[in-house]
Amino acid sequence: MSNSTVVVVTGVSSGIGRAAAEKFAGRGCRVFGTVRSIAKAAPITGVELLEMDVRNDASVLAGIQFVIDRATRIDVLVNNAGTSMIGAVEETSAAEASSLFDTNVFSILRTTQAVLPHMRVQRGGRIVNVSSVLGFLPAPYMGLYSASKHAVEGLTETLDHEVRQFGIRASLVEPTFTRTNLDINAPQAGSKIADYDRERALATSAVVNSVKSAPEPDGVANTIVEAALGAWRMRRTPAGQASLLSKLRRFMPAGPVDASLRTTFGLG
Repeated sequence: MSNSTVVVVTGVSSGIGRAAAEKFAGRGCRVFGTVRSIAKAAPITGVELLEMDVRNDASVLAGIQFVIDRATRIDVLVNNAGTSMIGAVEETSAAEASSLFDTNVFSILRTTQAVLPHMRVQRGGRIVNVSSVLGFLPAPYMGLYSASKHAVEGLTETLDHEVRQFGIRASLVEPTFTRTNLDINAPQAGSKIADYDRERALATSAVVNSVKSAPEPDGVANTIVEAALGAWRMRRTPAGQASLLSKLRRFMPAGPVDASLRTTFGLG
């Protein structure tokens, strides 16, 4: 792809999305970054901010049309916007799960459906969906978050089969814990059950400590840029722990993987 590549990145207010938008701009791309409120968002050099609520059909359609009106095309869509949640499966209400899926899964459906008519006309494009290692691993006390990322994986793999006939490819980026506010400030399920208190507290503490000691978002952002502008691969795991976990899941027996995961979440 040339230096005139037009890129849309959702959720650039902070963290991975912001770092990715900066790196695309540094590569000479024309970058549009979505935020919920421009008034509250810090400017990003080389990035044009636009207001878009990925949970709202009309907002998404208006945001994508905003980009088309200004740039006439969209070459890359990076679906980065997302949220998290901590709580046992039994504690998580259907309404909470629905809200989580609305942000993490249905938002991707909205943006993808808004972008694809333009990509089909231009006979090319790349859609990069930010998943997680929890898209292929379980996560005690983050079960609905993990389920949403498993859904992103299935959606993306299927999408790629459907759109490659038009010169469009879809791919996944699967980071592990990254030093952002996403997991540190993760909301907790509202209806707590006392029987889960001890393990939930251990898992929550383990997540927070893992995030605090995790790498900055730059590594994930570099992986996103390569997924968008480099040779197509369905899955890209950033170097380090994410890449290791991917290999362990594929090649190690289930027992050791299970034990390692419980240790990671503080469950022994």
